[in-house]
Amino acid sequence: MAEYHAKSINSLSFEVSKDSQFVGRLIYKSWFKFNAEIEIGNRFYLVEPKGFWGTTIELKDNERVILKFRMNWNGEIVIQTYFDEVKQGFLFKHRGIFKESFVLTDQQGNELFVMKPHLKWSSMNYEYDITTSETFETLFNKEILLINSLHCANYYMSMISSAVI
Repeated sequence: MAEYHAKSINSLSFEVSKDSQFVGRLIYKSWFKFNAEIEIGNRFYLVEPKGFWGTTIELKDNERVILKFRMNWNGEIVIQTYFDEVKQGFLFKHRGIFKESFVLTDQQGNELFVMKPHLKWSSMNYEYDITTSETFETLFNKEILLINSLHCANYYMSMISSAVI
């Protein structure tokens, strides 16, 4: 089990750390768009919406798609990874209203982590506390999955808030 912290540096970027050590960064290109860049170590990955409505989001390592996600009809986000040409599925879902959190599960329904958002009223930015399971810590490319899940949380909140308006 491990504890991560994601902090909004400004309205367009988040930094993720574990034990005060930098893990990676999520950088949005602009407000109101889902295009972003993920930085882990010295590597950069591109996040882009695909399709006419942009409902499927792809994560690319150069031109190779290594991850896709989309929201299904009941508000859960279905994630497909293609690390080393091996397809694996995950489910990212919202839990609760007053003590809200996000949960990532594997295909068997095992909880891999819980992500709890905290709105910082002084800056109107979100921070997230993420508690992972031992199973998550053994996953290949867990950092990519973790930072992409931060993008999923922001995507979820954006889609839900636009549906409410």
